[in-house]
Amino acid sequence: MDIGTALSLCFYAFSHARPHRIFAGNALISRMADKEGSMSIDDLKSKIPDFAKDVRLNLSSMASDETLTPQQKYGLFVACGIASRNADVRKAFVGEATAKVDASVIQAAKSAASIMGMNNVYYRFVHLATNKDYRTMPAKLRMNVIGNPGVDKVDFELWSLAVSAINGCGMCIDAHEDVLRKANVSSEAIQTAVRFASIIQSVAIALEAADTE
Repeated sequence: MDIGTALSLCFYAFSHARPHRIFAGNALISRMADKEGSMSIDDLKSKIPDFAKDVRLNLSSMASDETLTPQQKYGLFVACGIASRNADVRKAFVGEATAKVDASVIQAAKSAASIMGMNNVYYRFVHLATNKDYRTMPAKLRMNVIGNPGVDKVDFELWSLAVSAINGCGMCIDAHEDVLRKANVSSEAIQTAVRFASIIQSVAIALEAADTE
């Protein structure tokens, strides 16, 4: 069995697991995200300089895109905003989502960002390492939240895929995409999730670039 298949089976197994507290080391991201100041997506647009005009236009189009359900869209905003590691981006997208969906969605999206912060590092290493011995070793990492996210599991998988795209874990991308396709999620929805992730990340980079001027 190849490691990609094993990872998919691992995610499936966790869908039948009992709830468990998220891996403690990843709780820091969630605690940070709870302390949000006042920031909106419109505020972000006003801060994006002209050298990143395309980024600003993409951000505007994303806000009005209705390809995803509201829960999928705003949960993705939270997860990817946190994954961008930019305080202004995080505050704006968490603030936008807080006004549109209930607290359980916000918390689950924070969980997705947190657990992928762990999985994306570990499984990217397993995937890229020349030594294949690591592929047969148990990960020994808690990830029960994947099976018990507190929201629709398909939505959680979509957020996990988007964060995995930001963090560049090919093995995780394949595993989450496989779960989504088996759940009959369309290619358009999957592409939209990754497109949103790329826009959110580009906003963070544009703001960082503006700070160097």
